[in-house]
Amino acid sequence: QVQLVESGGGLVQPGGSLRLSCAASGSTSIINIMAWYRQAPGKERELVAHITTGGRATYSESAKGRFTISRDNAKNTVYLQMNSLKSDDTAVYYCKAVRDLTLAYWGQGTQVTVSS
Repeated sequence: QVQLVESGGGLVQPGGSLRLSCAASGSTSIINIMAWYRQAPGKERELVAHITTGGRATYSESAKGRFTISRDNAKNTVYLQMNSLKSDDTAVYYCKAVRDLTLAYWGQGTQVTVSS
């Protein structure tokens, strides 16, 4: 019912910035919370940030102060602005759309590599 496509990933030097985008299509009206997760090889997927329809955002301790999540409901798009990137931020970043506790949708992911 909902399709998510991430974009904006790539290679960036430590201290650099990157902005990820997640475009939603389909039955977008059913989406409540939008979130960004990330997963490094051999590690569990972890929550980076999430945002409500009204724009209230929360962040992981790692992301707080460096990352900013935002959404444009008219464009059905959620963004993740990442500043002061570190090597530990290297991961595949996934977009997640949540309808309720039992129904969620995931994107394919976009690779972010932070390296000099």
